[in-house]
Amino acid sequence: MEIRFQSSPREVKGMTTAELRANFLVTELMKVDELTLVYSHYDRVIIGGVKPVQHTVQLHNEPELRAAYFLERREMGIINVGGAGTVTADGVVFELNKLDTVYLGKGTKEVFFASSSAAEPAQFFLMSATAHQAYPNRKMTKEEASPVNLGEKTTANERTIYKYIHQEGIQSCQLVMGLTVLREGSVWNSVPPHTHTRRMEVYFYFDVPEQQRVFHLMGEPTETRHIVMANHEAVISPPWSIHCGPGTTNYGFIWAMAGENYTFTDMDPVAIAEIR
Repeated sequence: MEIRFQSSPREVKGMTTAELRANFLVTELMKVDELTLVYSHYDRVIIGGVKPVQHTVQLHNEPELRAAYFLERREMGIINVGGAGTVTADGVVFELNKLDTVYLGKGTKEVFFASSSAAEPAQFFLMSATAHQAYPNRKMTKEEASPVNLGEKTTANERTIYKYIHQEGIQSCQLVMGLTVLREGSVWNSVPPHTHTRRMEVYFYFDVPEQQRVFHLMGEPTETRHIVMANHEAVISPPWSIHCGPGTTNYGFIWAMAGENYTFTDMDPVAIAEIR
């Protein structure tokens, strides 16, 4: 498990492209039959991904956690962005189609990831946060996530938001998680741009064609930087940073948050005209 420490706004102002990518971009999350984990000191979240093809992959404990098992003091949200697969938690099998999710609460001891077909494997993105209360393990399908349509064609941000783990959905200790799918012809995400100093956020981009890219904007609203991102890459967004951007085509992205405030709508919007 890779460890990433925090960077202040002052440090980020002077970072090169390579330094920005090394600190905030997470690549190679969907390795075949191998779990990839990155521990971020922003609210102590763990970002991960796994693509089980020929074998079932277990969520192993990590020495850095100093725990009896991975979720002894943690909770986890898992969203499938590939073919059909299963997440087995303490003997209970959750079948996940594309864009279905499962929440695993504090105290879940054994977790296994598998695909229904090696020809069309599941691809699981996961995020884990510290937890001080146990909530029940629960699955939610895309259709159950109360999709909300937002944006306009004229501003190239027509999109559908699916909220899974939040105050009015799957209950958790502090994890908030869902995804957004942009419609054909739309490329801008997270409009209006915003920050929320009470929690950090991770974006994981999916369904980005091989030759296309997303230009993810980050940094303070008046000191923005950008990271060019490909399919199945994630970006860590500090609480003080905006997180938005356009792509060269439409795409989808998972948003996952953790921190002090559990309310989905707790955002500090920034007017487009104020961004520098």
